[in-house]
Amino acid sequence: MDVCYNKLFKLLIDKRMKKPELRKMTGISPNTLTKLSNNEFVSMEVLVKICRVLNCDIGDIVEIVPSPDCETTQL
Repeated sequence: MDVCYNKLFKLLIDKRMKKPELRKMTGISPNTLTKLSNNEFVSMEVLVKICRVLNCDIGDIVEIVPSPDCETTQL
């Protein structure tokens, strides 16, 4: 399974907030913002900081998606 932060970036657009502004408000590093932009894993602490700043739930900013190389198994 992989993560996708498209919901986060759509929410930023809706709130008319730019990525550097989010970074400054949350105190996250530029490297962490790059990880978010590349749909890479970040810590739960980072996700909670973002949720607090944006006044939202974690499901509003991140989505779990199947890996492209992930095989589905039937039970």
